[in-house]
Amino acid sequence: MDLSKLGLAVEFVLIFAALPVGFRFLPVRISPIPALWAAALYCYLILRTTQGFSRNRLWNPAPLLGSLGSVLLGFVVAAAAITLAVWMWQRQALFAFVRTRPLLWALVMLLYPVFSVYPQGIIYRAFLFERYRSLFPSVAIMILASAAAFAFSHIIFRNPWSVILTLVGGLLFAWRYQHTGSLLVSSLEHALYGGYMFTVGLGGLFYHGAMNNP
Repeated sequence: MDLSKLGLAVEFVLIFAALPVGFRFLPVRISPIPALWAAALYCYLILRTTQGFSRNRLWNPAPLLGSLGSVLLGFVVAAAAITLAVWMWQRQALFAFVRTRPLLWALVMLLYPVFSVYPQGIIYRAFLFERYRSLFPSVAIMILASAAAFAFSHIIFRNPWSVILTLVGGLLFAWRYQHTGSLLVSSLEHALYGGYMFTVGLGGLFYHGAMNNP
């Protein structure tokens, strides 16, 4: 490995492994959102100065119409399976957030895509794909690396299900970004699945309140 690739590999480990581990073991528990936005800003500034990177990929609505059918079909099938699983194993939680705190639920649905989904898309898809392309021998391995980094970041929530579920989701979102070249399409898909986790009753796996567990 040449020095430039070694430097990128070290940076990759620091950002996608050391930072989540450090955040996981902070003695004082704080919201991850400010740190997420700081990291997204750093990644965005790097992308702005990266020669050959098209900033159009950070939004790019052109593929949305052609991708919408497959995005929605996959989501409907997955949502049905997730709903059935919650109904079978955690029935009391099924749609509890919507039923008990509808206004807060609506607020989360509005703010979650902006404050959580899109900055994650910048970090784990646009930045990771562009910055570390030379480290991975194939697109498939780069997609796997993106999904693994995305899933590993969820160790801060201190439960294995958040990591397992985001690994599956991360594979889909990374593939979608690679396939469409659109962070808008990938983020829309991410927002659908993430928002439904809160809606169906699994939000406790993915928000800061879950960090109260030892």
